[in-house]
Amino acid sequence: MFRRLLVCTDLSDGLQRLVNFVPSLAIAGVQQVTFLHCVPLNESGAIPRVDQNKMNSARDRLSVAIAQAPAEIDVQVVVESGRPTDTILKVAKEVQSDLIVVGTPVRNLIAEKFFGSTAIALYERTSIAILALRPQLISTYTTEELALRCQHLFRYLMLPYDGSETAKYLIEQLKQHVSQPNRVLQACYLSWVVDDVDRRGIPLEPKIQAAETALAAVKAELISLDLQVETKVLLGLAVPEILKASVEPDISAIAACHGARNQFLKMSVPSFTAELLRQSWHPVIYLPFRK
Repeated sequence: MFRRLLVCTDLSDGLQRLVNFVPSLAIAGVQQVTFLHCVPLNESGAIPRVDQNKMNSARDRLSVAIAQAPAEIDVQVVVESGRPTDTILKVAKEVQSDLIVVGTPVRNLIAEKFFGSTAIALYERTSIAILALRPQLISTYTTEELALRCQHLFRYLMLPYDGSETAKYLIEQLKQHVSQPNRVLQACYLSWVVDDVDRRGIPLEPKIQAAETALAAVKAELISLDLQVETKVLLGLAVPEILKASVEPDISAIAACHGARNQFLKMSVPSFTAELLRQSWHPVIYLPFRK
C-alpha cells in the first residue's frame, strides 16, 4: 500500500527494533525504507554544538538495517542534529517518502500541551501520510510477533466513514492503492458513527437507514476491486465508538483522513483524527486531505 517509508526513532521508542525486520517490511510491499534519528544539540558549553559521538553511535545502531536488507528494498540511514519535526519534514521530502512512521505514546490533550507530540505537530504541517505506532506495544512484541506485525501492516484496515468529503477522499485513496501491482491490502471494515444525542425529538432511524445505504454503496465499489468488506453503523460519539469497534475485527490499522482547520477551530474543537492518534492502541494511518 505504501512503498517508501521514513521510520523516525529516538532510539528509545521501540521503532529502532524495525532495523531487524526490513525483510518483513518488504513482504508488506515496502520498496524503500529510511531510518531517521535526530540528535539534540550538546548545550553543555556556552555555544550549542553537534554531538558527534552520539551521531556516530546512532548511525552504527541503525546501520544494521542495511546489512539485513534484501536486494529488492532500498535502505538508508540518516542521522541529523536539529529539531525533530523540522528534520523529519526535510528528510521526508528529500527521500520522497509516502509514509512517515512515528512512535506516539497514549496521552490526553492536557499532557500533550505540556510535553508536546511530534505526531500531532506533523499532522498539522505535512501533506505526507503518517503511521503512528505505540512504543509500549512495539517494545513488548517478541521477535516473531513483530515480524508478523511488519508483514501485515496494511493487510486489513478499519475505515471510519461518514459520507463527508474527506471520507470519500479516503475511499478514493484506498482504491488507488488497491490498483497498484503486488498489493497487500486484503480487507477493510467500514464503520459509520451516528450521533445518538436526542436533538428535539428527531428520530434516529432515518439517519441509521441513510448510513446503511451509503455504506452499502461503498461496499459494492470495494468488493468490485476484490476486497473483503464488512460494514457497521454505530451509535454514540465518534472516537469512543470507533475504538470499541476496532477490538473484535482482526484489523491491522485504522485509517483516517481529515482536512485542514482554521486556528480557532484547532484550539476549540477536537479533531477526530488527532484524537485517534492520541487514544488508539491500534496503529493509525493518517492521510492528509488534498483537494
